[in-house]
Amino acid sequence: MRILLYTGKGGVGKTSVAAATALRCADLGYRTVVVSTDAAHSLADSFDLPIGNEPVELAPRLYGQEIDVLHQMEKYWGTVQDWVTTVLSWRGMDALIADEASVLPGMDELASLLQIVFLHDSNAYDVIIVDCAPTGETLRLLSLPEVAEWYLSHIFPVQRQVAKMAGPLLKSLTDLPIPDDQVFQSVKDLILQLDRMHQLLTDTKKSSVRLVLNPEKMVIKEAQRTYTYLNLYGYSTDLVVSNRIIPATVNDQYFQAWKGSQARHSVLVEDAFAPLPIYKVPLMDQEVVGAEMLRKMAQAIYGDADPAQVFYTEQPQVIEKDGAAYALKLRLPFIRKDAVNMTRTGDELAISIGNFRRNIILPRVLAGLAVQKAKFENDRLVITFAEQTSG
Repeated sequence: MRILLYTGKGGVGKTSVAAATALRCADLGYRTVVVSTDAAHSLADSFDLPIGNEPVELAPRLYGQEIDVLHQMEKYWGTVQDWVTTVLSWRGMDALIADEASVLPGMDELASLLQIVFLHDSNAYDVIIVDCAPTGETLRLLSLPEVAEWYLSHIFPVQRQVAKMAGPLLKSLTDLPIPDDQVFQSVKDLILQLDRMHQLLTDTKKSSVRLVLNPEKMVIKEAQRTYTYLNLYGYSTDLVVSNRIIPATVNDQYFQAWKGSQARHSVLVEDAFAPLPIYKVPLMDQEVVGAEMLRKMAQAIYGDADPAQVFYTEQPQVIEKDGAAYALKLRLPFIRKDAVNMTRTGDELAISIGNFRRNIILPRVLAGLAVQKAKFENDRLVITFAEQTSG
């Protein structure tokens, strides 16, 4: 089974790429489901077919689903949300506002992504394709299971025991809503589901994230930042899709400036994401809607290749904690140490090797630290970040 997650800035054509990939997989004989976790669904528009909150058949071996966030929230967060709403109402908050405020930031997106676990465990599909909400923040939230696992093993049992012992006394002294065993069980079930999802999505043989972008500076920078956090949290990125490139055959004077800009920014894409494979997709001559245009886009992206394959296996960029410092490790085979030059501007680190240049957006944990040293370990450049010391 393969799980493919397509993410990128809003408006880059991410949904079209995900839909085209799903149709191509189904045509190759895979039992395929394509799922949208975006609250503003556009998957049905891509296929020009109605899609509901349960998988519906779109073509032979192809199913589509636009997840109902309210249903998912009720399923995974309902009991806890009801208790939080009661507490907020007890504090005097308007009931409607309390109901809205009881949803943790990002919880609706996480609840949607939990559908991946259900689809995987159903064994009904060979390929699961996820059209993610247009932001990398969703994937950053997937670091939650690591914290939640510690909470579940250390703090959760104590809180649960205290609630059992002190609950009756508190109820006799105050009308504050006390969490009952059902609330604690709901929290435990949610955390276990998040941990299961984390295991699936960090399995590099099974799951891959694919970045969709346009050759535009702001879009590329956001994709770089997303890629950094994917590496930070252990998610494997195996492909970059650079979409809507004006074909060389277009000679109209109006498009010359755009073609020049795209050419320059295509170099920036190569600098930012090498050695990841970068598939370039031309701007289509009409809107990508319906099976015929989706197949045409799939052919432009993959040619005769199988979209379900793993296009890149190694993680070229790894961040590890080393005592009080952090180590950024970059795979740079066949490179001499004296050939490497580094410059840093704010949260961006530029590494130059001859005519090759790699731009890396540093996560916040590294952006506030100074570069302490750099060295080669086998074929990896290891850059150590630490607090600036006097002298």
